[in-house]
Amino acid sequence: MELTFGMSEGMLRLAAFASVFVVVAMLERLLPRRIPTMSKAWRWTTNLAIAALGSLAVRLMAQLAQVLAVPLVATAAAIVAERSSIGFFNWTAWPEAIEIALAVIVLDAAIYLQHVASHKVGLLWRLHRVHHADVDLDLTSGIRFHPVEIALSMLYKVVLALLLGPAAIAVVIFEIVLNGTAMFNHANLRLPLWLDRMLRLVVVTPDMHRIHHSVLRHEHDTNYGFSLSLWDRLLGTYTVEPRQGQLGMKIGLDEFPAPAPSRLWWSLKLPFVKRGSGE
Repeated sequence: MELTFGMSEGMLRLAAFASVFVVVAMLERLLPRRIPTMSKAWRWTTNLAIAALGSLAVRLMAQLAQVLAVPLVATAAAIVAERSSIGFFNWTAWPEAIEIALAVIVLDAAIYLQHVASHKVGLLWRLHRVHHADVDLDLTSGIRFHPVEIALSMLYKVVLALLLGPAAIAVVIFEIVLNGTAMFNHANLRLPLWLDRMLRLVVVTPDMHRIHHSVLRHEHDTNYGFSLSLWDRLLGTYTVEPRQGQLGMKIGLDEFPAPAPSRLWWSLKLPFVKRGSGE
């Protein structure tokens, strides 16, 4: 799908990803929040490889969709919904800018609910714990999701696109915002406290989301938001500060200590092995 300035969706998303990655990586280096417990080289290699495999899974889904003539990615589903006049936004006559803004907000709320489900449903948690097993937190943690989880998440977005009928550009904007904010709020970044408090009124900050990666169950079952902090506040899943403080809290899952989570094959097979059998 060609977007503005003659850029395809893939090119636009890649350009946005690279820009945010470079900026956040530089900020992490200048203003680190915590001292890493592991070699960044090992972790980054594994996390980036997992992210690349997830991207490959989505690309293969897009190719398969062309063969089957069935939308398996969210932007294609939005186009199908528009052509078939299905989905909520295709039954309204609101200004395009309002529809796009509302679609992005509703999709963000839906991702919040998906995130909650990934902690509460056993099968989904087996996949999602690959993300939580990371023993340090930085921008690469924000793209460390098992390829199967990425594929299931895309199918969820396809259903959302068919039900909501958003403009395809709204889906692209949402995906770019989601990807960018995930890298930002997982960043090992020390923001001034006044700035963190101000930003938290609207968006999820690194200090806010880091609590979600605490080894303490009552903390990692809070602060589920990716982009907007609104949903955690409204639905009672908001934690202001970790019990042991931002510098004292332990990151990861106690059942999976370092260095195992920094290994690629270990991470990829984690959802499919029984506890105690090679984990």
